[in-house]
Amino acid sequence: MDLATILGLVVSFGLMGWAMMGGAGGIMLFVDLPSMLIVGGGTIGATLVNYPFPVVVKLLGVIAKAFTAKDVSPSVVIDQFMDYANRARREGILTLEPIARGLDDTYLKKGLQLTVDGLEPAAIQEIMEGEIASREKRHGMGVDLVLALATYAPALGMIGTVIGLVQMLKNMSDPNSIGPAMAVALITTFYGAILANLIFIPMAGKLKHRNKEELNIMEMQLEAIVGIARGENPRMLMEKLSCYLPPQQRPKEDK
Repeated sequence: MDLATILGLVVSFGLMGWAMMGGAGGIMLFVDLPSMLIVGGGTIGATLVNYPFPVVVKLLGVIAKAFTAKDVSPSVVIDQFMDYANRARREGILTLEPIARGLDDTYLKKGLQLTVDGLEPAAIQEIMEGEIASREKRHGMGVDLVLALATYAPALGMIGTVIGLVQMLKNMSDPNSIGPAMAVALITTFYGAILANLIFIPMAGKLKHRNKEELNIMEMQLEAIVGIARGENPRMLMEKLSCYLPPQQRPKEDK
């Protein structure tokens, strides 16, 4: 699990809930079912109108990525490929085939298998760059979907505010109806702002960050796979991969 995402939600909602409970009426004053239906149902409905149904179905998977931490250190990638390069240099490229079959990373597995199959380095690079572009496109669509939710939620909150104000103005002669109508008018905007600014926009930012990290690792793997396919010296390959690390994290030999 991503501790930063969970901690951020706990801190933001915890402090906000504490502030709500401190006022008159308690936290239940901010619970309104019609407002929830307007904002929640309206946001989902607008998203279904904007995106094909199969794309919307993947929303839960996209959101789950903001809570799952699957970080791969560039240093680990360097150590991994130093082992692969040395094996290939000492024992031949075919020694990487059993390793490729046992990998869970489909991108890395494909790259090593293409290398073992003897494809030209230029062909391997072209294929793997296509994989990177395809994954970047899919991840970008997920971020766009979450940003769409961030756009619709406040808009539906404003629509709920208009509904509440219309109800209030239509029944000004009945004092008992003014309070509930005004509550709908204000709380829908409140719900929309919370969904957009505490959930969807920060979540989109986290997904963008994760996507950049993942693509950086894939580019490192591509550099290493092509280097092995060319038969490059492991030392030269390490120098190339070390460029992906901050200077203070590079091997001592590079300083």
